[in-house]
Amino acid sequence: MENRGSGSHGSAGPAGEVRRPEGLGTDGLGSDAVEVIEVASAVLVRNFELLRRRTTIYAGLDRAEYLLLRTLDAVGPSDICGLAAALGLDPSTAGRQVAAMAAKGLIERTPAATDRRRSIISPTETGFARMNTTRAQRRTGTEELLADWTEDDLRTLGEMFTRYNRSIAKHYLSGADQDPAPSPVATVDALLASVGASDSVGSSRA
Repeated sequence: MENRGSGSHGSAGPAGEVRRPEGLGTDGLGSDAVEVIEVASAVLVRNFELLRRRTTIYAGLDRAEYLLLRTLDAVGPSDICGLAAALGLDPSTAGRQVAAMAAKGLIERTPAATDRRRSIISPTETGFARMNTTRAQRRTGTEELLADWTEDDLRTLGEMFTRYNRSIAKHYLSGADQDPAPSPVATVDALLASVGASDSVGSSRA
């Protein structure tokens, strides 16, 4: 079959051998760092989906539910607009997610003290318990996956992931910033701060 790829892409050699793209070393890093990041991020998305399908990490909560609960735990109770801004969602999408989670008993809505037409969203004890269980499972899975990494390597990866997430929030979600609601960038920082404040599995609510 004709190879329709450009010269910069890998191709099959004799007996199915895959030729390494020009400029890409045996460690996977080449002179074009952005090209490496581009393809690595595509593979990363595939691998996250693979982990979701082949593990039971999200048996109690799906990814969206887990992140919403972690966000509420980090930034505190919030109304729909504030939660949507923190997550980089539009209010209607956040509202549908909150309604579905309320039906499962994961979050509760109470009238705001200053405006009873506005609902304040908080996790329930069930929501916190499932969040902490999922967090523990994710942490254990990550520890097993990266067991042969050094502490310095783990810290470097954590720092790079944080910078990457902050860059995405800054470039693509900045329009969702609504004072006094937390911005997506501030949410990333708050989530990381919550990790430092509670390094054990779960929080004081567990």
